[in-house]
Amino acid sequence: MDKILLSVIIITKNEQDNIENCLESVKWADEIIVVDSGSTDSTEEICRRYTDNFYVKDWPGFGIQKQRALDLATHEWVLSIDADERVTPELKNEIISVLSSNSNVNGYLIPRLSNYLGKDIRHAGWYPDYTLRLVREGKSHFTKDIVHEKMVVDGNINKLNNHFLHYPYKDIAHHMQKLNSYSSLSAEKMHASGKCISWPMIFFKAFFGFVRAYILRKGFLDGWQGFVVSVSTAVSVYYKYLKLKELEISDIKNQSQ
Repeated sequence: MDKILLSVIIITKNEQDNIENCLESVKWADEIIVVDSGSTDSTEEICRRYTDNFYVKDWPGFGIQKQRALDLATHEWVLSIDADERVTPELKNEIISVLSSNSNVNGYLIPRLSNYLGKDIRHAGWYPDYTLRLVREGKSHFTKDIVHEKMVVDGNINKLNNHFLHYPYKDIAHHMQKLNSYSSLSAEKMHASGKCISWPMIFFKAFFGFVRAYILRKGFLDGWQGFVVSVSTAVSVYYKYLKLKELEISDIKNQSQ
């Protein structure tokens, strides 16, 4: 039987601290495609050591950018990976195995194990964090969401057992920077869909975000890092809905003028 070929797709911007480890973990793939949105650091130089398929595009949001990368893939199967993720040897072997199985599955959910300030977080809603990342080309697409985009597959979906390693934050300052950025994008997304929220619900959702992460999802079992993760979950929810409220107020002011 002919070997099943795999394309890997990655989107980047100023990922010099992450991208080499990511690319090292997928260099066994048959094709690597990187779509960059204007890096000013050494991201391009590092990527070109691993692939000639490096493209620079404008930034339209996560969903559309990842779809651009998916459209460039030329092989039967595609693995979408973020720059701050790594494929373990165990996951690599499992991917190779399922691609050779000749099944009727068109997509696979892959768990992620995230490391926060030196500790693998297995609670607080952070694990197993299944994400649809391995798909049959031509049977899948990304939603057009500017943030929290999703892969959609036409056909059967299964789960893999082995996980990505995920290193989302370099330090607390980086965490706060990403939290601010993602909460803004989430607020814009909700506002565009017509969602509204009351002041009491903002505070309730933030409070419940902490309770759910720290108590219901057992974040306390991950030590002080689990507490910080749970607090940051509440802060993220708070800022997201507070920014949504700000957009609502701005609309009301504009309509009254």
